[in-house]
Amino acid sequence: MDGAGDSRHGDGSVGVQIRQTRILPDFLQSVNLKYVKLGYHYVISNLLALCLLPLAVVISVEVSQTDPEDLRQLWIHLQYNLVSIIACSAVLVFGLTVYVMTRPRPIYLVDFSCYLPPDHLKVPVSRFMNHSTLTGDFDESSLEFQRKILERSGLGEDTYLPEAMHHVPPTISMAAAREEAEQVMFGALDKLFANTNVKAKDIGVLVVNCSLFNPTPSLSAMIVNKYKLRGNIRSYNLGGMGCSAGVIAVDLAKDMLLVHRNTYAVVVSTENITQNWYFGNKKAMLIPNCLFRVGGSAVLLSNKSRDKRRSKYRLSHVVRTHRGADDKAFRCVYQEQDDTGRTGVSLSKELMAIAGETLKTNITTLGPLVLPISEQILFFVTLVVKKLFNGKVKPYIPDFKLAFEHFCIHAGGRAVIDELEKNLQLSPVHVEASRMTLHRFGNTSSSSIWYELAYIEAKGRMRRGNRVWQIAFGSGFKCNSAVWEALRNVKPSKDSPWEDCIDKYPVTLSC
Repeated sequence: MDGAGDSRHGDGSVGVQIRQTRILPDFLQSVNLKYVKLGYHYVISNLLALCLLPLAVVISVEVSQTDPEDLRQLWIHLQYNLVSIIACSAVLVFGLTVYVMTRPRPIYLVDFSCYLPPDHLKVPVSRFMNHSTLTGDFDESSLEFQRKILERSGLGEDTYLPEAMHHVPPTISMAAAREEAEQVMFGALDKLFANTNVKAKDIGVLVVNCSLFNPTPSLSAMIVNKYKLRGNIRSYNLGGMGCSAGVIAVDLAKDMLLVHRNTYAVVVSTENITQNWYFGNKKAMLIPNCLFRVGGSAVLLSNKSRDKRRSKYRLSHVVRTHRGADDKAFRCVYQEQDDTGRTGVSLSKELMAIAGETLKTNITTLGPLVLPISEQILFFVTLVVKKLFNGKVKPYIPDFKLAFEHFCIHAGGRAVIDELEKNLQLSPVHVEASRMTLHRFGNTSSSSIWYELAYIEAKGRMRRGNRVWQIAFGSGFKCNSAVWEALRNVKPSKDSPWEDCIDKYPVTLSC
């Protein structure tokens, strides 16, 4: 009644005040909760120091009260136990020596590069739809479906398709596919070698990953031939492992560097579109046409201690999760033929649910390695309470923002980024690199996480000690994570893919 009477003044001021009084307590409660959690995190993280401080004070007081006679008696006592002291010292030195000798050598990321296609390969939405219409392979329903996917995909007007796809009809041949692979891989490698001044003969390990194009000789052999790499190089070619294969390739290179001393490893990640375009009308197989674009990356890793000073990052952890034993997960991204015999990659409607479950398994392994002890205690306590009260308590979602400053989420599509932003409770700035990479370059498969890292560098956000979490999903179904720590304030490398456009980003995306 009071509110109704006051509304006759016509200024609406009382109504605004009433709404504020309702919102203010909730706001204050959320702010207080935030500061309580930050205080808890600080106390737990510095618990050892807080406990040792009183002990240090007590020792200081005792030392200040010690007289010269006490010190003389202590020295006499040590002289009578000289053998024990020498023995303990020898054991301590031996133990430290064994620890240093058996500790895994650090793996450094010296630099990386991403391929930037020429401007004439850009494919705005209008050109994409025009070419799809002119091919004559798609019916009206399929064309409209592709149009809707492109409108909602998060892709911009400056993504790229290979030369073969700009022809009408497209030039689908082995020669055209080889040409695409060479342009991408050699383009990225030329920049990498130029920026690092590393000679091709110094490369001891080469790992190449590309899922859908595996010619003979292999892609790794093409690189060996082009750059005349040495005859005893350990080269590997990974195929059919999906968009998360870039992390797998890094993991393989890491294992090789742990075995072979004083060498470099190069990891090349790409995907090939030319021979893998779908020309049918099955909706689940049309989505990759709309999302995948040309791209590739080359990464230089080193186990040489002298490279630490010039390297950008140190590899901290690699965690791989594979759910291929589950039939639904195995088939959720599946290359097959449709009813007309046309080959494509089919995406299941259950893809996002399976990705969520795989991510949960992955972070369950990763969490104890990276999360501060304060978050691990909260997670464990919540888990115990949930068991005791028969699942009535909501599971605690660890705050990964306390473990990482930057996130590189595979730019597989807008839904993937949205889902991880929600589930990991990230802010828009944490997923900015992923969204902008998807907008500028599209889904470049396993190399997308490197375009994202290049974006963070181009924005000048990477500071010494910052931690980066690269998360990638792939067929199988897999979720793989790589964690890097910045060794210095990282500046973008020369000829960064964002060099000519970083000032335009971030852009506002339509809903």
